[in-house]
Amino acid sequence: MSGSPPPEGGFVRRVGLFQATTINMSQMCGIGPFVTIPLMVTAFGGPQAVIGFLAGALLALADGLVWAELGAAMPGSGGSYVYLRQAFQYRTGRLMPFLFVWTAMLFIPLIMSTGVVGFVQYLGYLAPDMGKTTGDLVGLGMILLVIVLLWRGIEHIARITAVMWTVMITSVLLVIVAAATDFSADLAFTYPAHAFDLTSNHFWLGFAAGLTIGVYDYLGYNTTAYMGAEIKDPGRTLPRSIIFSILGIMAIYLLLQIGTLGVIDWHRMKDAGDIASTSVASAVLEETWGRGAADTVTVLILITAFASVFTGLLGGSRVPYDAARERVFFRPYAKLHPRHRFPTLGLATMGVVTAIGFLIGRHTDLATLIQLLTTVMVLVQALAQIAAVTVLRRRQPNLRRPYKMWLYPLPSLLALVGWLVIYGYADKNSPGRHPIEWSLAWLALGIVAYVLWARFEKVWPFGPKEITEEYLTAPVPDTESAQA
Repeated sequence: MSGSPPPEGGFVRRVGLFQATTINMSQMCGIGPFVTIPLMVTAFGGPQAVIGFLAGALLALADGLVWAELGAAMPGSGGSYVYLRQAFQYRTGRLMPFLFVWTAMLFIPLIMSTGVVGFVQYLGYLAPDMGKTTGDLVGLGMILLVIVLLWRGIEHIARITAVMWTVMITSVLLVIVAAATDFSADLAFTYPAHAFDLTSNHFWLGFAAGLTIGVYDYLGYNTTAYMGAEIKDPGRTLPRSIIFSILGIMAIYLLLQIGTLGVIDWHRMKDAGDIASTSVASAVLEETWGRGAADTVTVLILITAFASVFTGLLGGSRVPYDAARERVFFRPYAKLHPRHRFPTLGLATMGVVTAIGFLIGRHTDLATLIQLLTTVMVLVQALAQIAAVTVLRRRQPNLRRPYKMWLYPLPSLLALVGWLVIYGYADKNSPGRHPIEWSLAWLALGIVAYVLWARFEKVWPFGPKEITEEYLTAPVPDTESAQA
């Protein structure tokens, strides 16, 4: 067993609580809320759709406490990759971290593809005569442009992230303020008959669909866990950044959702021929402040969508690189561009998958794409990570845990139930699309890929498991050592 500190790749711990919280929030609130409000209304069949955002926040908070305990105890670079490697190495060697990277190669670019779909939808507000084929070409061109920009190497990512944060916050606040100036309580709080009939199967189907959409809108609350090696005093900062960002985004989403429902009749959001079903934020601005303001905010939303895809593919392309460099994934993914020093194969692969996901979303619907990416993510990341908390408490009882999950194991059990509801209802809410079958097929293919890779690398089950418990003896990272 190794007693050396976990390698952190030369990272410096300089990200404080405020920065960490804003990083999470900027990842959580991209194009998502601007395209999912109509989906949520359609799922619930009325303005009671606000339940979906509340349920998504509750699931994100419960799951966030899982991330908080693991991240505070093992504040290295990699997030789930680190936690699953530590928890499941005793029985299955490198299988679980390999499968995480395998599934991340699918669900990360699928998340980015939803941003491209949203970009084309809002572009349709500025160019209402744009046809289906033209929209497809615009989306594919956007993906190609992102890859070209990333392929040349980027040296000022912090500035781009700051611009994205500013534009995103400006867009959201403008929509919220505009809605408040012409808010109708009758529109927002008049519910259809049987809207809250808990005995109806229709309600629970809508709830499951709404929960899926809701938690999709909160994805990103775990971003700082992936940056654990760069966080000051991670035992305190990581848990707080996760909790604060979820509560902050929940407040923003509720104001946005209720404000929108108080301006736009929810029936319009269900009408595929109405601009409110695809560009609801633009419709709010047009209804309240006029077409000129709507056009301006639409441009800001387009910038937000582009920037979110840009930064998402930037970070996502590093996931297979880090794993391959540590011999937990295919070696070609460890190669860097000879001049600009970025992972070429990871970026190219995720770019292609993003393009495929975009076409799927365009020619089915955005809700189906969200169902697919969440079912792929649930099995290896969400469910396995919930199990990892309990496994590590038993396998590594002496692991330093600066933060322990409140009311353990209730939050992890609540998260488990929430993710199982999302997974179990996926096929019912996407008839004919079979997201569960596709997720299981991708997982099975990943197991086959692991067997072939493990045989070549001569690791378990074709070699030793190589147990390492480096975080048991790692020095305590704190603010003072970070500044030293």
